[in-house]
Amino acid sequence: MKVIDTTISLTELKMMAEKMFNNIVKAVVDVEQEVVIVDAMLHADQEEYLIDAGASQSNLWGINLHPDQFGTPEFIEFDSMINLRPNDGNRSRGVDNPYVQEKIRKIIAKKVTP
Repeated sequence: MKVIDTTISLTELKMMAEKMFNNIVKAVVDVEQEVVIVDAMLHADQEEYLIDAGASQSNLWGINLHPDQFGTPEFIEFDSMINLRPNDGNRSRGVDNPYVQEKIRKIIAKKVTP
């Protein structure tokens, strides 16, 4: 796992994708602290790491990054079991709130460099 508190290059993401799932990199975004963690088998492992580091679960969202789709809407896929939180109003594996989706997009845009 790698915590991205500054930036990560697209080249590094592509290398992660090749060694792990061949086309995606799993990531969890802390929308409050604007921290992203990448490169793990499970979103739940990334979520646990960030919670142990002091993050609030309600601010953590699981996504998949598709490095080969950088620059397109398909670069970020909102799909993770950790997002399924009916008690918090998120009833799917996606990110149902458009405001939170946009916040995630902005954070990823700042963190991933071409």
